[in-house]
Amino acid sequence: MIVAFSVTPLGVGEDVGEYVADAVRVVRESGLPNRTDAMFTSIEGEWDEVMDVVRRAVAVVEARAPRVSLVLKADIRPGVTDGLTSKVETVERHLGS
Repeated sequence: MIVAFSVTPLGVGEDVGEYVADAVRVVRESGLPNRTDAMFTSIEGEWDEVMDVVRRAVAVVEARAPRVSLVLKADIRPGVTDGLTSKVETVERHLGS
């Protein structure tokens, strides 16, 4: 499964980069395939391991912020691996046609 999620601290002002970096650090240290862009962090793995990483990423932000917003989108396709790469490659292939 692939989960794209965004953790946003609320009540800490406009500059939230430091808080977001804490959450992304949790994801990167998990060892699961992941990518971060301007809006979301995507992570790939089995349900329990991915959701545990999301939970821990939220917890690290929650420890420093009075309120946390979580946006999460999941692509649940049993048996598919390397979706983070293959989905993008498919789109790029079609763009090149």
